[in-house]
Amino acid sequence: MAPSHHFAEIIPLGDSAAVVRFGDSIDLSTHQSVRALYDSLSTSPPHGSLELVPAYATVTVYYDPLKSTFEEIRRDLQRAVELLETLPDSPPETVEIPVCYGGDLGPDLEYVAEFNRLSCDEVIEIHSSPVYLVYMLGFTPGFPYLGGLSERIATPRRTSPRLQIPAGSVGIAGNQTGIYPLQTPGGWQLIGRTPLALFRPDRSPPTILRAGDQVRFRPVKTFSEALDGMQTP
Repeated sequence: MAPSHHFAEIIPLGDSAAVVRFGDSIDLSTHQSVRALYDSLSTSPPHGSLELVPAYATVTVYYDPLKSTFEEIRRDLQRAVELLETLPDSPPETVEIPVCYGGDLGPDLEYVAEFNRLSCDEVIEIHSSPVYLVYMLGFTPGFPYLGGLSERIATPRRTSPRLQIPAGSVGIAGNQTGIYPLQTPGGWQLIGRTPLALFRPDRSPPTILRAGDQVRFRPVKTFSEALDGMQTP
């Protein structure tokens, strides 16, 4: 069965959006509530809704104020939250991400190792061992915020962000890890890179990951090795 949804606050956001808040913490239970509501609303959206945006602890529903009011949206959302108790769990998708660690593709790997008093090989082993949870997508299209990083390799952001980070770069910032789907500025510590394209605007959906998916990193020596063993989702 779905997780227990004891409390959900529904509040307006301006005059054309409503926010369903399940709490203030980043944890698995809250994430499951967010994912269950997002999946339910994706299948049966409230009248007048335009877009659904899931985050760590909230689902924001943007709507057309000419077609619906906040009170009407709030009632629909309240009913949807109450129905979550009756819905079965949907099994997560697990996506394997091949990563070339270190060198020019992971220029901050040595810093992460030194900061945590580890060897580079130990950082790679620790980073590639867990199954990570995609809590949300944000920052740029398809950028996954992954939960499950070991505290042993948690590392602060760079004090001076880079102006250009190549697409596919895998980074660490604090106790989070993530993947840059597009070339963009950023301040995460870069430890590797994947040839897997996370954002493909010519496809539907354009992102290969979504909130609720699981990610496992597979260390590879070269991009050729990564491509040989890769099944593109």
